[in-house]
Amino acid sequence: MTETLFTNAKLADGSLKDIGVVHGRVVSIAPAGATSDAARKIDIAGALLVPAFVEGHIHLDTSFYGDKWIPHKPCTNGFDVHERVAFQAQNMAQAAPMDERARNQLELCVANGSLQMRSHVMVDGSVGLKSLETILKVREEYRGIIDIQLVAFPQSGILKSPGTPELLDEAIAMGADLVGGLDPASFDRDLQGHLDVVFGVAEKHGVGVDIHLHDFGTLGAFTVEEICARTVALGMQHKVAISHAYGLGNLDRDAARRIGAKIAAAGVSIMTNAPGDHAFPPVALLRAEGVNVFAGNDNIRDSWWPYGDGDMLGRAMMIGYRSGFYTDEDLAAAFDIVTAAGAKALGLEGYGIALGAKADFVTLAAEHVPEAVVAVPKGRRVFKEGRLVAENGAVMR
Repeated sequence: MTETLFTNAKLADGSLKDIGVVHGRVVSIAPAGATSDAARKIDIAGALLVPAFVEGHIHLDTSFYGDKWIPHKPCTNGFDVHERVAFQAQNMAQAAPMDERARNQLELCVANGSLQMRSHVMVDGSVGLKSLETILKVREEYRGIIDIQLVAFPQSGILKSPGTPELLDEAIAMGADLVGGLDPASFDRDLQGHLDVVFGVAEKHGVGVDIHLHDFGTLGAFTVEEICARTVALGMQHKVAISHAYGLGNLDRDAARRIGAKIAAAGVSIMTNAPGDHAFPPVALLRAEGVNVFAGNDNIRDSWWPYGDGDMLGRAMMIGYRSGFYTDEDLAAAFDIVTAAGAKALGLEGYGIALGAKADFVTLAAEHVPEAVVAVPKGRRVFKEGRLVAENGAVMR
C-alpha cells in the first residue's frame, strides 16, 4: 500500500496528478483520481507542485539574520575583498552565537522551500576549525529537514593565512564536503600556488571544489580558464564550481561565448546570485553554450550587504529581471537555475518529481512556472521526503 498519496497536484506541464510516496520516494505518478489505495492522503488542491529549491551558495556562519541590526559599512575605495573581510571580522566579534544565527538562517530557507543547500564555512588561519565545528553540529540537528553540503572556505586566503593548507585538509577529514578557494590571483597573488592547494586537497580526498571568484575583466576570465584546465587535467569534470565569476560579465559577447564553450567542455558549473551593483555572468549566453548555471542567495544580512530573504524563488525572479528574461521560456530557465541546475551542480541523487526521486516538494499558488517566477507567491507548503516540514513561513520541528 502507498504510504502517502499527494492528490490533485498540478505539475509544471499543467496536468493534475496523484503522486504516491513510500519511504520518502516517489513510487507512482497517475492522473488525479486514478489512485485510491493509500494510508494517508494530502490534498494539494490544484496548487502547483514543484521540486524543492536548491540553495546553491550561502554562508551559514556569517549571517546576522535574526540578530541585532548591523549597519552596512562601505569600503573606502569601491569594492575591496580584503577590506570586506576585515569588516566581517569586526562584526562577527560582536554578533550573537554562531549556532543561533545559523539556525535562524536555516529555518528561513526551509520555510521558503529550500531543502538542499551548499554552505561555505570559514576555515583558515584566522578562525581555525571553530566555525566548521559549530556548523557541523547545526547540520546534524537539521538532518531530516534539509540536506546540507559544506565547503571549507578560506576567507582570509590560503597562502596569506599561515596553516590554512593543513586546516583545509583537516576540514575534509572532519566532515566538510568540498574544498573552497578565494580569488587566487588577486587575494593570494599566486594563482597557481592557490590552485595547487585547493585541487591537491580535493584530489587527496576525492571531493569537489567550489571557488569564490570576484575578480573582474581579463584577470577573472583568465582565472576561470585556469580552473577549467585543472579540472580537465585531473578528470574532475562535474565536480567543480566557480561562484560569482564576475569577470564573465565584463567580456564582449564573442569572448564570452569562447570561454563559455571552454567552461561547458570542462563540466564546470557557474554560480550567480545576480548581485545588484556588480557585473555578473551572462546567464542566457552561458546556458546556450551548454554551461550549467545555478544560483544561491549568498550573503543574507551580513557584512557584505544588508539584503537577502532566503527565498530561491525570489532569487530566480531577480536573476530573470536582471537578465532581461521576459518570455515563458526565459522564465522557465530562471526557474531551472534554482531547481534542476542547482541539483546538477551539487551532484544530487534522486532530485525532481519523477519515479524513484525523493519526495521533496513545494506547493505554490500559481497557474504555472512562469507565473511563479514573476509573482513569487508565498503561503507555501514544504515537504521533505513526503513529510510536511514547513507551512506558511514556519518550520515544523
